[in-house]
Amino acid sequence: MALESLYASEQSKMPSLFCAHGSPMNMLNDNEYTKAMIALSKKLLKPKAVLMISAHWVTNGLFVSTATKQNTIHDFYGFPKPLYEIRYHANGEPTLANKIIRMLSDFGAKADDKRGLDHGGWGVMKFLFPNADVPVFQMSLDKNLTPAKHFELGVRLSNLRDEGTMIVGSGDIVHNLWEIDSNPNATAKPWAILFESKIKAALLARDYETLIDYLDIGEAAKLSCPTSEHYLPLLYIAVAAQNEQLGFFYEGFEHGTISLSGFGTNL
Repeated sequence: MALESLYASEQSKMPSLFCAHGSPMNMLNDNEYTKAMIALSKKLLKPKAVLMISAHWVTNGLFVSTATKQNTIHDFYGFPKPLYEIRYHANGEPTLANKIIRMLSDFGAKADDKRGLDHGGWGVMKFLFPNADVPVFQMSLDKNLTPAKHFELGVRLSNLRDEGTMIVGSGDIVHNLWEIDSNPNATAKPWAILFESKIKAALLARDYETLIDYLDIGEAAKLSCPTSEHYLPLLYIAVAAQNEQLGFFYEGFEHGTISLSGFGTNL
């Protein structure tokens, strides 16, 4: 589904995007996923800032990065040396970050002035804004919150888009490293296809009950999301569909058990 209307020059509201990041090797590879991400980047208006919600910052409590400069965190192991040489030199946005902390005081939000960008964050930003010329900061995933509370947080944050802030969730709809195939082009597992198809249908139908209670889908959900952190960023982006249409800018899998599908608001 095309997202051309999302990027019209007269558009004032910033998009809300869920970007799969998959394997860190996508930072080096040339494949259909990376081509789709590059194509997406060429359509995006430059926001005042990006609020990034990554699967790779899970905390006990809610934290927002107030760092002025973003360090590139290489939080993965056993990959080729060129991956560890990548740097994404972006600025933070401490003024906006502190505003969000105040706004989420009832969630116990706190500042973290040292946190940089993990690979879920810079791995996506490197495609969306390769020149690192947009301020970006992360909000953590509070492991104590239920999916319903994460969705509620997304509602709270959605108005930031009216003020020039793009909200990006970085994760994978399906993410199972225990059943992974070493072949990146392996056929997706039937349970992975089933779960993703149900989540896609729920997104397009604005079926928030299914999205929030995703584990009720059954065995396919348990296999697709053996842990929750790669799925939860999706809820922050699904919030936008309350009054807007969603479209997929890429659909596909890698290694049989990792979804690379990404979507965004189609205004």
